[in-house]
Amino acid sequence: MSDESRLLFDAPGPRARRRVRIATGLSLVAMAGLLALVLRQFADHGQLAADQWSMYGKWPIIRFLLDGIGKTLLVTAVGAAIAFPLGALLALVRLSRSRVARALARGYVELFRAVPLLLLLYVFLFALPRAGLTFPIFWQLLIPIALSNVPVVAEVFRAGVLAQPRGQAEAAQSLGMTYWQAMRWVVLPQAVRKLLPALVSQLVRLLKDSSLGYVVSYLELLHQTQVLGEYYHTVLSSYLVGAACYVLINAILSWLAGRLERRQRG
Repeated sequence: MSDESRLLFDAPGPRARRRVRIATGLSLVAMAGLLALVLRQFADHGQLAADQWSMYGKWPIIRFLLDGIGKTLLVTAVGAAIAFPLGALLALVRLSRSRVARALARGYVELFRAVPLLLLLYVFLFALPRAGLTFPIFWQLLIPIALSNVPVVAEVFRAGVLAQPRGQAEAAQSLGMTYWQAMRWVVLPQAVRKLLPALVSQLVRLLKDSSLGYVVSYLELLHQTQVLGEYYHTVLSSYLVGAACYVLINAILSWLAGRLERRQRG
């Protein structure tokens, strides 16, 4: 057991370890039984037939899914390129000495953290066009995602900056730097190094948010799998393949976050 784990709870004794093993074994048996039941139901309804799955070995279908994955990754990358810098700037504004600036930044954070992303999408899809403001489909999806993620990223950066010793900023300002110069050249670079795993983990949220592209008819991965399933009448297998793609991408991002965290500890 690691030192960090010992700080969270005491090491279990022989009886506790035996109870944990028994509970784990029973849970695995129950999960295996549930999985067997699900597979039997799929088989009884023909969902495990070869014609339901053989299509995913054909290049046109693979290319169709890869196109959806590419569009999903595009939304994720552009969303991160917008949300991360704006989130860092918003965090610095929240930490500035101006009460008005702090109040405005806090108001933005509280507002867009409370508003559901789906509601923002409906605003860009229905409300703004009626007011004469229309965006392309890509930006109808991306702008609400960015607006929703900027406050979260800002709070991550703010926590990272507050975790730094106050002497860093004070020493920089004693050398003649302004508040913004001290944050830009001294405090923020140190905070970003420690926040890299958390920022990579935030990409997982951006990736999952992109799955709402069906609302604005943007053909990202989830929408592609929906179209594929309805066209070939293989709804279940299409969604399962799409879910596997999401799991694989998120696993890669989680592995990257874990590797960065271990590197920082090292």
